[in-house]
Amino acid sequence: MNKPTSAVLGGAAGVAVLSVALLLIEVETRSRIGLFDVVARFVGVPGNQALGFLLFVAAGTFAWPLLFVALEAYLPLGPDPAIRGVGFAIPLWVAFVVLGRGDLSGAILVVYGVLTLFAHVAYGFTLGAVYGRLSGETDARRPMPAYPEEDRDVETGAGSEDR
Repeated sequence: MNKPTSAVLGGAAGVAVLSVALLLIEVETRSRIGLFDVVARFVGVPGNQALGFLLFVAAGTFAWPLLFVALEAYLPLGPDPAIRGVGFAIPLWVAFVVLGRGDLSGAILVVYGVLTLFAHVAYGFTLGAVYGRLSGETDARRPMPAYPEEDRDVETGAGSEDR
């Protein structure tokens, strides 16, 4: 599958994971954080939670994954797309925390920061893992050698005369 389509599908999976994680945070904190208000403020429509959530889904499904594909070669944290997705999600979390925290302060701000960090890491990991799997950018599709020693001998240049 081509990279943009793989990224969009990865973004859809990531948004599903992120939405469930944010919903669980909302339930566990008994709506003290008001995450859907945060989402609305984050996307620039404070007070309109439904429109904010739709824009959140659109950005998480299309905008961020396509940006991930464009920046893929420059992302840190190694060759695994899932780990690169985590590195990609951290700046998104910073923007989410800064733009969406609203009136939160004190201990609830710390809880909000930690839980939303977990949710964004899950988003990035899912985005990268699904993208890598569908686009073939991961080692998971590479066939395993029948005898790992033979594969190592080829890589190191060791000859068969040792056998």
